[in-house]
Amino acid sequence: MRFFLWCALVLGLAMPAGAARMNVVFILVDDWGWADAGVQGSDFFETPNIDRLAREGMRFTQAYAAAAICSPTRAAILTGKSPARLDMTIWHEGAVRGGPKNKRLLEPKAQPNLPREEVTLAELFKQHGYSTAHIGKWHLGKAAFYPETQGYDVNIGGTYWGAPATFHWPYRGPWSKSDPELRYVPVGPGRSGDYLTDKLTDHALHFIEQQREQPFFLSLWFHTVHTPIEGRPELVKRFKSKRPGKYHKHPEYAAMVASMDENVGRVLRQLDELKLADNTAVILTSDNGGVDFPTAKSGNRPPTRNVPYRSGKGTLYEGGLRVPLIIRWPGRTHPGSECAAQVTSQDFFPTLADALGQADAPQHDGESLLPRLRDPKAQLAREALYWHYPHYYPRMTPGSAVREGDWKLIHYYEGNRLELFNLQNDPGETNNLAAAQPARAQALRGKLDAWRKAVDAKAPTPNPAWRSRK
Repeated sequence: MRFFLWCALVLGLAMPAGAARMNVVFILVDDWGWADAGVQGSDFFETPNIDRLAREGMRFTQAYAAAAICSPTRAAILTGKSPARLDMTIWHEGAVRGGPKNKRLLEPKAQPNLPREEVTLAELFKQHGYSTAHIGKWHLGKAAFYPETQGYDVNIGGTYWGAPATFHWPYRGPWSKSDPELRYVPVGPGRSGDYLTDKLTDHALHFIEQQREQPFFLSLWFHTVHTPIEGRPELVKRFKSKRPGKYHKHPEYAAMVASMDENVGRVLRQLDELKLADNTAVILTSDNGGVDFPTAKSGNRPPTRNVPYRSGKGTLYEGGLRVPLIIRWPGRTHPGSECAAQVTSQDFFPTLADALGQADAPQHDGESLLPRLRDPKAQLAREALYWHYPHYYPRMTPGSAVREGDWKLIHYYEGNRLELFNLQNDPGETNNLAAAQPARAQALRGKLDAWRKAVDAKAPTPNPAWRSRK
């Protein structure tokens, strides 16, 4: 029996009823920037538990989110499909509103809810007899599309809102003067001084304890480090007294990162104490790049910088798309290993389906990472990664992007403009080579066009009202 258990851990496959099977804890952080951890190179933030996870598992140095904003990436994680294929290319509220009417282009209609017809990771695990729980941010549709309808046995805190009004108990209040709707995070009773990230982890630990004798799939999707930038007071005080870094210096944001790290540590300790660590895969990543611009809810200063990459959340530059990714998978990942493969959010579904031994998994746009977990230098079958964001953002006009090898092309619909970068020589995307290398730019544009056609990506259209103003 011990030999059989060992083989299952090494192979990562589901096992017959009654035998131990690999648990999965999927931790998703909101707006967690590329450099927002010690192991990622931060010169101010403190993340000893995340750094420990990296030492015990594999860190991916070229991991990408499926989109530069939240809801599309979350849909891609759960289904393995490109946001463009799902028509979920903007966050829920943005899809409901339909985009601005005073811009040069009109945004295409987007799907505000994750269709129940899509097979999710939770449903996949349910098919294999796992208990499933979603704890934290959802943002994938109104109540009729909440986690309970998408394969999760338990939903704590998941609503259609993209962020809480406050991280302090009772976690409710109006979002802003321009949007006074009352927001709340339903996580049960509490008391003054309670902090949302801690509370969500309390529920996660309870679920792990409760399910310790049977296999489980847990989505712990923190609301942090999204705005409003609010840390626990004692941590804020500590970082205010710390010397600022060259790039990172926001004490409230540092306090949020520290709380998130503490709670990652709480999960790791629980797995150790319950003797589940050797039988649990832990995945830690972000839904998009960090917020590198000032907002009213960040004290009118940038919460973070995505060094060495350009820009941040909401843009198709590297700072908006690159994310931390650490996987600790006993029997598969080697401690302290790194993988430079260009991986993306769509890869989680086929990876976990592969681990469950489900060769007939539903259609997906990703690639299983299991071979890379064993051998970080194993080659991926795909040639390129693609992104599609046909919407406006404060620092972004509608566009799409493709990365093939060291080259990246961004196509903006306004003016049919192209930007071409060599990321090996120019990781900060400072030198647009589209004019200097037109043949390469057009070749990548052709591949991007072919991909958009293959996934039926919706494009923006000219705005007649804009033309009438000229």
